[in-house]
Formats: sequence, structure tokens, C-alpha cells
Amino acid sequence: MELRVLRYFLAVAREERISDAADFLHITQPTLSRQLMDLEEELGKQLLIRGKRNRKIALTEDGMRLRKRAEEIIALADKTEAEFLAEGQDISGDVYIGCGESDAMRIIARTAVRLKEDYPDIRFHLYSGNAEDVSERMEKGLLDFGIFITAGDIDKYDYLKLPAYDTWGVIMPKNAPLAAKDYITPSDLAGLPLIVSRQAVNQEFTSWGQQHNIHFDIACTYNLVFNAAIMAEEGFGYVLSLDKLVNTGEGSGLCFLPLKPDLKVNLSIAWKKYQIFSKASQKFLEYLKKEINA
Repeated sequence: MELRVLRYFLAVAREERISDAADFLHITQPTLSRQLMDLEEELGKQLLIRGKRNRKIALTEDGMRLRKRAEEIIALADKTEAEFLAEGQDISGDVYIGCGESDAMRIIARTAVRLKEDYPDIRFHLYSGNAEDVSERMEKGLLDFGIFITAGDIDKYDYLKLPAYDTWGVIMPKNAPLAAKDYITPSDLAGLPLIVSRQAVNQEFTSWGQQHNIHFDIACTYNLVFNAAIMAEEGFGYVLSLDKLVNTGEGSGLCFLPLKPDLKVNLSIAWKKYQIFSKASQKFLEYLKKEINA
């Protein structure tokens, strides 16, 4: 498979019409159609369902699988090309960082500000996802760094502990019965519909409840908290979340109460062992160490 053909395939998947994709790519429709048929023949799979009436293109199951892989391949190829083009020039290039939602990103942001002041041609790319998503992209070379809860499976990486921790608690409407409390205990949550991070289901929160023989009603899971907070605001349930991720100030209808016993997690920034960094990523790591030790 050629990168050029994968780009053609992704353009068709995005535009959903060969004519629109051909216009975008500045090639003729017959040329594009021939390339797509050759790709299907090469892989031995039908990738596209070609509509007859509106000529709209849909992806088969194999086509959807290829789209995911093609996006990863193209992203890695572009990242590699950018790194080589930056060689021999003043320090420039791209730094790719993956992270779940955490207030620890402030440390990363402060580092990026100082680095950008000294090396204005360095660009940053942030990917938001849970630990599983970030780890997968790091393994594929799509991310230089990932921020993880230290208690997780991090020993397979090189890492630095960040001078920060996150506190678990519950987000709820300010008029909820529990909102009058100062903190939330396991028994407070018994029988209530909970909206829980997919990561937390298999980590500290589950054991936190088991220590007190409490069975939790997990009514919904999420990977990023913004939409989960909307569910809580509309009365669906109570969100288990880390602190400082959702606006719970005066203008908000939500509040955050910490758990008791306390449930806190330390955070680390990690990278693959024996990682060969670009100049930009190496410089970022240098500045981050200075920020941490300041």
C-alpha cells in the first residue's frame, strides 16, 4: 500500500462522494476510482459501498477497519517526515502529548510557555483520552509522552513523577440532597445511579467501595467528563470525577464534594523505554525537569 493511495482512501471516506474527494485531491474521478479498486484488489476486501442513486459512499466493516489504521499510518508518516525536515535547522518541530483530564496539565502548560518563549518554532499537539487510549497511541509511536496515574501499569515506561496529585470526588447538582454535606462516604452513594470514569471502574474506586461492603450502581461510564457533567446537571446521576475539571463556581449549577476516606492519585509523565526523541521533544523534557525541580 502506498501512502498516496491511503490518503486518497481517507479523502473518500471523509467526503463520502468520489466526485467531492477528486475535487479535493485535484485528480480526475476515473483516476481516483481506479486507485480505490486497485486498493480493494490488493487487500482482497471490499472497502466501499457505492450508492447508485445519490452516489454516496459508505464504508464496509473492512473499510472502517482500514480507515482507523490508515489514519494512524498517515499520522506517523507525517510526524516522522516533520522530524527529519527539522534536522539541521534551529530547534523546531512537534511535541505530541497524551493525557486524561487532569489539573496536572498546568505543569505541562507552564513548561510549554517557557519552551515556546525560547524556541518559537516548536509546536505542541495534545491528545485527550483515558490511560488505555494514551498508552495505545504511545506504543504506535503517535505520542511522545503520556500522563498517567502512577498506580497504573507504568513500569514498562521511563517516567518522571509530577509534583501534583488529583483528588477523587462526586459532581452533583447544587440542589441535590447530598450537596449539603462536606464530603461523600461510600454509604452515601449506596443505591444511587453513578456516572463513573471507565478507568475508575477498574481501579481505586471499586476497591474503595469494597472495603466498606458497598455495592455501587454504575448507571453510566464515560471517558471525558464534560458530557458526564451535563448528564448530572440534567438529573441522570452522580459523577465520580477528579477535582478541578468541571466549573462548579457561582455561575454553575454543579458542586464537587471530595470522597472520605480520601482517594487521591499521583501522576507521572511517561515515554517509551529507549525512545529516540526529536530535538523538540528532547528540549521539552529538559525544560519539564527544570519546571519540576524549580
